[in-house]
Order: sequence, then C-alpha cells, then structure tokens
Amino acid sequence: MKKTRTLSILAGVLIAAGLPPWGWWPLTIAGLALWFQLLDRLTPHGRFGRSLLVGTAWFFPSTVWMADLTPIGWPVAAAAFSVLIGLVGWITPSDRGYRGAVFCAALVLAELIRWNWPFGGVPISTLAMAGVATPLATSVRLFGSPILVVLMALAGVILADLVNSRRASLGAVAVLVVIPVAGLLPWVATDEGDSIRVAVVQGGGPQNTRADLCQNRQVFERHMAASRLIDEPVDLVLWPEDVVHPVADAPASNPCPEPLLERSEAVTRVSQLADDLNAVLVTGWFEPSADRTANRNYSIVSDSSGITRDRYDKVQLVPFGEFVPLRGFIERFSSELPGRDVRAGTDPAVVNSELGPLGVAVSWEVFFDHRARDAIGNGGTVLLNPTNGSSYWLTIVQSQQIASSKLRALETDRWVLQAAPTGFSAIVNPSGEVITRSGVSEQKVLIETIELREGRTPAVVLGVWPVLIGSLVILFFANLDSLSQAVARRSRSRKQARRRARQ
Repeated sequence: MKKTRTLSILAGVLIAAGLPPWGWWPLTIAGLALWFQLLDRLTPHGRFGRSLLVGTAWFFPSTVWMADLTPIGWPVAAAAFSVLIGLVGWITPSDRGYRGAVFCAALVLAELIRWNWPFGGVPISTLAMAGVATPLATSVRLFGSPILVVLMALAGVILADLVNSRRASLGAVAVLVVIPVAGLLPWVATDEGDSIRVAVVQGGGPQNTRADLCQNRQVFERHMAASRLIDEPVDLVLWPEDVVHPVADAPASNPCPEPLLERSEAVTRVSQLADDLNAVLVTGWFEPSADRTANRNYSIVSDSSGITRDRYDKVQLVPFGEFVPLRGFIERFSSELPGRDVRAGTDPAVVNSELGPLGVAVSWEVFFDHRARDAIGNGGTVLLNPTNGSSYWLTIVQSQQIASSKLRALETDRWVLQAAPTGFSAIVNPSGEVITRSGVSEQKVLIETIELREGRTPAVVLGVWPVLIGSLVILFFANLDSLSQAVARRSRSRKQARRRARQ
C-alpha cells in the first residue's frame, strides 16, 4: 500500500514537471502512463484515493504562486482540482477493454470543468500547457485545447500498454498521429493580410510588488521612457495592462514624495506619444468607475494622430484578484483583498483602429480559449494580450501565460502580442513559436514584422463542442455497458440462488 501511494505521488510530480516553467513534457506523458497503470484492478474507492494523490502532487507545487495572491485560496483551489482528478480515477473502469477511452474522456471533462467553474474558471497548470510544446500541439487548430488534453492522455495510455508488453490499439495510435497532421493541412489555415511593424513595450522594474499609489507615476514613466527607445517606424505599439493608473484631477491631498499622475496629464501624454510615434497605440488603464463603486480595467486605442478611437473593458476577471467571491467570508481570513471589485465589461473582445479590428484578451483572459474565440470570431486580425504580472511571486504564472499565448496563437492562427510591465513580454507567431521574449524586470521593446490575418480556424468556429460531446458519448456508453454488466451479474446470481433453492 505504501509503495502504491508513493507511485501515485510520483505520477503527479511527473505530470507537474512537464508544465511551465519546467517544461519537461515527456515526463508528463510518463506521469499519465504511471497514473493509468495504477488504476488497474482496483475498486472505485481505491482508484479515487490513488488519483487524489496524483492530483495533490500535480497541483500543489504547480500552483504555489497563488499563495502570495490568496493564502486561503491556494490550498482550496489545489484541493478542489485534486478532487476532480480523484473522480477521473473513480470513473475509469479497472478491467474493461475501453478503459483507456474512458480515462481520456473523463480527464478532458475534468479539465473543462475547472477551466470554467467555479468563479468563472481557473485554467492554470493544465495538460494543454504541457502539450503545447509537443508535436501534438497542431491539433488545437481543429478542436481547440481540449483535444490536446485528450491526445496527451492517449499518449499516456499507449505508453502504459507498451511498458506492460500489451499491444497498443492501432485505432489509438492512428488518432494520435492523424489529428495533429490534419491540423497542418492548408485548409485549416487562415488568410494572410497586410504586414505591419509592431512594438511591444515593457517598462521594467521590480517583480512581486503590490499596487501602490506612490508607484503609479514611476510605472507610467518607465513605459514612456521605454517607448522612446523605439527608433524606427512602427504601425502598432502595445503597452501592458494597468500601467496608466491615474488619480482624479486636483486630488484633495498627496501623500507621496512626487506629484501624482493626474488623469488629464495621462490623457495628454498618451495622445502625444501616439502622435510622436505616428502609430496606433494601445495602452492599459485602471481607475475608479464614474460612480466610484467599482474599478474599471480597460485598454484604449489611440490612432496615429493621438485621437482616442476605441476602448475595451476586461470581461473575464481574476477571482480574489479583481473580484472577491464570497467577500464577507473571505475577509475573515485575509486582509490583502482589493477594496472594491472591478466591474466587468460586456462588449466583444475587439477594438477598432486604423489598422482594422484588433482582438484583445487582457491579461487573465488569454488563459481562456473562449475569450480568444470571441476576439477572432468578431473579426480580430491579431490578438493583443496586455497583462500585468508584476505582483506575482516566482515566474510560474508568467511562464504559464506564455504557454497560453502559444495555445491561443495556434487555435486562432493569429499572431499574439503579449506586453507585461516587468515580464514576460513576447511575440508569438501563428505556429505557436515564441519569436522573441523579454526577461524579468528588464526595460525592453520587442519589435517585429507580423501579418494581419482574416478568417477562422475550425477551433474558432466549433469551440469545445466536438470534444465535449465526444467525451460525454464515450462516458454514456461506458456507463451503459457497466450497468448492463451489473444487471447481468444480478440476474445470474438470482438464477443460481433459485437453482440452489430447488436442490
């Protein structure tokens, strides 16, 4: 028993080792194979217990950065994720020929649940993040990130069969090969449009900092200074999220050693910068709402003459960071909560500009495939990801965000531009390759020529539905078979009991 518990923990550690920032994806497949093997010939309760240990070893180390954001939320979230993984083991039969298919279907359903629930979903430390570095990643152009979860699990099942000298299913091997190859076919790609020169601005500064009224001007000035490093003509300049954080004009008092960044000054200087660069400028703003009962987190588009053209308010908010679920209860355990929630936007995830419609996924939104589908489905020719990871501890979440940007690039067949104040900023091409990336805390401008693209991939059109429906069908028929087997066993038992009674 002790040995199997140790192996269960090892399986979870191996799965986590393939996630960013570690990125040793073959170990993730090995961990899935070990986990699948450990479910063999066990009762449902035994499978649940072993799988719960797998989930614990998978999620607690790979989400440890959350402890700095919400000390109470981290163990709760990691434990909830682990229970979902326990249920995957409980659902997977121990002695059926189709157990591999059920394992894959149950695992993708567990991932889809936590990507969307509770509190809008928390899609972190996902199998897709490990899978995006594998040759299987091209599959997401067809059916989105869920198909990558299926293929990673299927690779684990095949590996388990080979290690145990069992013949791997030819059908399973065919699926593992055919779907990624199909994602490379020309009909899946979108149409290239005009080429433009883009600049992604990172102001630099220390990591692991908190919002501070007296630091707002410094952050703004760093990005103004970085923008002055642009020494060639560009068409589009992207600033990070929440780096224009002004106060109302003529504030009642100033507790800081230098003048506060007032709104009128911020508006004037951003407008002048766009005009000076003769480029479309997208800047991230954060300020109280007009009624001062909430905050607004939004991006503004200034055209090349400095006139404000459009605005996008962030829709998908960070639980415990931008809004506090169950605030009255949570405040008993943590004093480091935002004083007021951010008010979510309701508009499509695109902004109009001189360059055409630009898709926007602000920060946390890039972790959600449905936000990218909203942006590109509404005509976005590129996907912009202004973000702010300066308050996070370590670089786990920043590395996982890069992996998410790679997934969104592949799914949508678009360039993705990610701008962060202290790192990581990156430019990702439609093939999911990181063309250039900044380091942590450095002041840097990433400049690249990209193509604006039109059209929609199957993943954008279909979303998660093909994989979701396929997984539900597999589980339905597997449970139907289990039910019929149980009925048959009870029928045989009754017949045997009647024969014994007659004797």
